[in-house]
Amino acid sequence: METVITIRPIAPGDDAALARIIRDTLTEFGAAKPGSVFYDPSTDHLHALFQHAQSAYFVAEADGMVLGGAGIYPTDNLPADTTELVKVYLLPQARGRGLGRQLLEKCLAEARARGYGRVYLESFEEMTQALPLYEKLGFHYLPQPMGNSGHFSCQIWMIREL
Repeated sequence: METVITIRPIAPGDDAALARIIRDTLTEFGAAKPGSVFYDPSTDHLHALFQHAQSAYFVAEADGMVLGGAGIYPTDNLPADTTELVKVYLLPQARGRGLGRQLLEKCLAEARARGYGRVYLESFEEMTQALPLYEKLGFHYLPQPMGNSGHFSCQIWMIREL
């Protein structure tokens, strides 16, 4: 019997599991750098962060276990029609099953529903599994960052029209 995976909005009890998944993933890929979400204090309080009116965060869960998540956030100094795709992380055993794509499509649909015209993201060269997925979903590389995420160690910037 196949495990049923649920994608749902973030809940207060998800914070510790998501913070661990984010930090473990960045460590796994060699991207646990200063100026990244690894050291961002909001990583430990994602439910509170995503109470912002123009944000949303979705959690993938199976049998009560948090597998990862992804969200959109109105990062400071982005154009009004642009939101940022943020904190896209999955446990190793949840990768390669189409779950990342489902989470990203949920985020893109939510951004569209909220009236955004573009979705921006920042990443690392080390995130070798995520970058091809972003490309397949229509994200294009930018020569420099947009907005002010505070994550100055990211070397990859991408955008997608909705």
